[in-house]
Amino acid sequence: EYGEFQTFQHYFKRINLSNGLEIMGALFSRKTPKSRVTEQDQAVLKLKQTRDKLKQYQKKIQLNQERERQLAKQCLDQGRKDKALRLLKKKKYQDGLLEKTDTQLDNLERMVADIEFAQCEIKVMEGLKSGNEALKELNAIMSLDDVEKILGDTEDAVAYQREIDDMLTGTSLVTFDEGELEEELEGLLTRIKMEW
Repeated sequence: EYGEFQTFQHYFKRINLSNGLEIMGALFSRKTPKSRVTEQDQAVLKLKQTRDKLKQYQKKIQLNQERERQLAKQCLDQGRKDKALRLLKKKKYQDGLLEKTDTQLDNLERMVADIEFAQCEIKVMEGLKSGNEALKELNAIMSLDDVEKILGDTEDAVAYQREIDDMLTGTSLVTFDEGELEEELEGLLTRIKMEW
């Protein structure tokens, strides 16, 4: 043991460290990372462990009931009615215990489900909160005035581009009223029908 210590001490002196024990302590005392297990997770685990113990207890009672039912049957066959009656009373008492454990199991399972659902609700709320914050940040970047200005600029640019296209393609810049054109078309159609 002392030889190993001297080896460590020699190593630390070799790399110009004055106190090898301090360094060794720092090397071997790592900080443990923070556990990701929450108090709610621990509560759910304890509830599930309790549930499992209750189920084991129920199985034990059911096995006892079956054994005592067989004994009661044997007692009746042997003519020991009083002993068979005591065994049946005990079975009745154990039936009550089973009903109570069923109620407790239902309560435990409901509690587990409620806790797990509440954890889901918290995650949904956290998601909504972060989504709302992101939306607020995006809305801060784009104000309504900026959007209106951009849309106005876009309309102006499109109108300007149409004018350029019309000039380049040789089409006239004269615009026609759609209503007048449709009236003229109706008049022509009426004349043509009369001629037929």
